[in-house]
Amino acid sequence: MTLEMPLEIRAEDIPVTAEIEAYVRERSERLQTLASGVTSCRVTLEAPVGHHQKGGPYEVSISILVPGAKLVVNRQADPSLHVAIRHAFDAISRQVEDYLRRQRGQVKVEDVPPHGRITRLFPEEGYGFITTDDDREVYFHRNAVLPPGFGELAVGQEVRFAEEQGDRGPQASTVTAARNHR
Repeated sequence: MTLEMPLEIRAEDIPVTAEIEAYVRERSERLQTLASGVTSCRVTLEAPVGHHQKGGPYEVSISILVPGAKLVVNRQADPSLHVAIRHAFDAISRQVEDYLRRQRGQVKVEDVPPHGRITRLFPEEGYGFITTDDDREVYFHRNAVLPPGFGELAVGQEVRFAEEQGDRGPQASTVTAARNHR
């Protein structure tokens, strides 16, 4: 199969052998068969500083362009360059599949509730204020806080909330501590 999309292979501190280049080209061609809309592909291969003396994982990053989006996989690492390349292409392939499902309308876009940070907290009085990303202030009462509860909240903590209009302006009807997704 002839590769229809431009492919750029960048290597930093790594000699690219004919075998490695052929493997990257083969995996790039698979992307093209997965989605004919891929318009470019950049693969960056890196060896850690001092790799020749210390060893350490190779890192592979991939950036591709598809209509309306740029998909990126950053730094898939493995002591084997071949394995790092495979992991990076597997990850970008999953992103392309997700992109195609969204394009076909097969994936429902998640409706993310509003979020912000607690900027003022009045524990004795049982209420506080959340500042949203667009710098609005939203009041909340201790009864609106879901478990683990009001006593576990702290100034600066990120929260998600459901907003409604109260007698004196916007207020949160439910408040939940945001979870770290890493």
